[in-house]
Amino acid sequence: MSATIEFETRRLLLRQWRPADREPFAALNADPIVMAYFPAPLARGESDALADRCERLIAERGWGAWATEIKATGEFIGFVGLHIPQDNLPMSPCVEILCRLAQAHWHQGFATEAARGALHIGFEVLGLPEIVSFTVPSNIRSRAVMERLGMRMDAATFDHPGVPDGHVLRTHCNYRLSRDRWLSSRVGEDSCTCKLVTTVQSES
Repeated sequence: MSATIEFETRRLLLRQWRPADREPFAALNADPIVMAYFPAPLARGESDALADRCERLIAERGWGAWATEIKATGEFIGFVGLHIPQDNLPMSPCVEILCRLAQAHWHQGFATEAARGALHIGFEVLGLPEIVSFTVPSNIRSRAVMERLGMRMDAATFDHPGVPDGHVLRTHCNYRLSRDRWLSSRVGEDSCTCKLVTTVQSES
């Protein structure tokens, strides 16, 4: 048996992936505005493969890049969660926080709300010592989310090994947040930012 972590925030459910998530996920991955800070939009097969990988990693570890839906409507809006990068990065080994939402759901606080819940899981359930997040310096929107979460930017940038030499998106900046700083920033707050829902899956 293996336990899969799912959780709720005030407006969102972060959960394991479902077959019905593939179509709206492919639509957001094909949107050039959503994918502006990635080397290229994803074709349907590439998007489905990414969803499959997210689903598999959650099944294996119990946590990962969760499918994210609005509780009031059940609408899938993207993914938010935690991931262990496979590339050899200056901060490796590490766990990063990820967020990719459909454009229609920007500017409503969903990214920050879901990411705070993911940080709660990372620090207070999994006991991670640190969580990082990185993007290109021109991605002001994502950097603003990182800063609202209390993450601090490293002084030096780095070249992402997964982006080709000479590409305009190769240079990245890294933000990080330690467990100690997360916990100290929550003094006087409720102990939970989210409702934890743990499901148990049989191993076949």
